[in-house]
Amino acid sequence: MTLFRLDASIFPTTSASRALGDLVEAEWTAARPGADVVRRDLAASPVPATAWQDAVTGGFVAEEERTPGQREARALATTFADELVGADALLFTVPLYNYGVSQHFKTWFDLAYTDPRIDPQGTALQGKPATLVTVLGGNYGPGTPKHGWDHSTAWLCRVLGDVWGLDLRVVERPFTLVGTNPALDAFTDAAAELRANAEEHARRCGRELADALTGAGAR
Repeated sequence: MTLFRLDASIFPTTSASRALGDLVEAEWTAARPGADVVRRDLAASPVPATAWQDAVTGGFVAEEERTPGQREARALATTFADELVGADALLFTVPLYNYGVSQHFKTWFDLAYTDPRIDPQGTALQGKPATLVTVLGGNYGPGTPKHGWDHSTAWLCRVLGDVWGLDLRVVERPFTLVGTNPALDAFTDAAAELRANAEEHARRCGRELADALTGAGAR
């Protein structure tokens, strides 16, 4: 059994999303001792900004006519797809940045999406168990002053759950900037409760990832 884990936070040592991902992974590992974890850290190894363009344009010319950049981009897309298809379960930790999706994740997704195994006609990922961990510095839920300003979470759920067809669980933790941004000090108690809830949810999702594969065998 293999868990594929992708991290997108640019702050590896203080990342709230990675910390929640660690809880998911710990539960997976406890339930699946000896199982492999394949990692991709998009902050440590960001996808080149030109890779998607090179992969797409390279698809319109014969292989012998492709530029070195096009060949490299298409090979990288194949590697990304191999990691996704070859795993039994998937874990993504992706924070909200500037009210939108992480550019590191978007660049990775766009390139991976060029592989025919996981495009809209592909079925390689259909039903595969997955957990998305996302964190938000503020709170953008109903009734808050910035309700609707989170333009990341819904998109992530759309592409992972609806486009790729993953059996998706979502762990969300708002108010991660409480304790860092003095303007949010009034929400200290609420933030602590939200953190505790998110941590428990992360542990539960880790167990569910492992349970989803019980008796299913490797894909």
